[in-house]
Amino acid sequence: MSVISAPLRASRLWPLWLLAGLFIGGALLVWLYWSQILLQSVLWQKDLHRQMTQLLQQVAEQPNKAGLSLVIFSLLYGVLHALGPGHGKVVIATFLATHPAKVKTSIRLTLLASLLQGSVAIGLVTVMLVVLKTSSRQLHLSSFWLEKGSYLLVIGLGVMIGYRALRSLWRALRPAPVFRAFRPHHQHDEHCGCGHAHLPTPQQMSGNVSWKTQLLVVVSMGLRPCSGAIMMLLFAKVIGVYGWGILSASVMAVGTALTISAIGLLVQQARSVAQRLAQPGAVSGISRLLLPTLALTGSLILIVAGIALWQSAQLTAGGGIRPF
Repeated sequence: MSVISAPLRASRLWPLWLLAGLFIGGALLVWLYWSQILLQSVLWQKDLHRQMTQLLQQVAEQPNKAGLSLVIFSLLYGVLHALGPGHGKVVIATFLATHPAKVKTSIRLTLLASLLQGSVAIGLVTVMLVVLKTSSRQLHLSSFWLEKGSYLLVIGLGVMIGYRALRSLWRALRPAPVFRAFRPHHQHDEHCGCGHAHLPTPQQMSGNVSWKTQLLVVVSMGLRPCSGAIMMLLFAKVIGVYGWGILSASVMAVGTALTISAIGLLVQQARSVAQRLAQPGAVSGISRLLLPTLALTGSLILIVAGIALWQSAQLTAGGGIRPF
């Protein structure tokens, strides 16, 4: 018969409470200074965008001298552009915070989503302006509906995750069979050899994310074309250096991938630390409900965010796009 001391369990969980306190404090600071952070990010983006348009003009005259500078500024623009508000960060942060995933899976998701976003911008401008030779208004309208479509996918992702979480909760809440004929008199630990599992191992939890879910995460993040890339491609098409515009948009996507990957890794590592700290003192019944509850919470966040983004997405005056 095992005896578990409540004070001992509480003493084991103090690092988890410390981590939660630091997270809440950091979130509060970001919330208090968010307007200043966002304003500074927009100012930096505007300055970089102005520099890139000037470099595109110089590339048309002296490609060997201005080309490298254009690539560097495009990378910086992509990094800063990803720091601003956007549904991609909401999707990846919510998904990684509520779902088990390996580090390489986190990097793969963020990298593919960012590259898809840049590819959608390049493909959209190429098809609409180069192949079909439509007006820029039609391009903006197509971009707008792709954006709306990505928000629908965010809602769909939330619904799918919520459905799976509810199924898991239903299975976890069903009464388990009770053995009345005998009671085992031995302690249960990680290596007790009793023949049944107590808590899922990190290796077991890492395989719970299906490829369909990963695909939906990538597409919901990347379907909306990057507005900054579209503006650069439009300007490059006008001055006759469209190839350099494609290169600039591609490098922007790499810069965006770096920032989103860093955010994803922070969320994933914070989740892993919290899981390791909580596992030694966890109770099997609680742990069985914790993961589905987290997933259900994440699904609600995605659904609410998707609906809010869908309703707030509006065409700007004249059918243009938002630059930042």
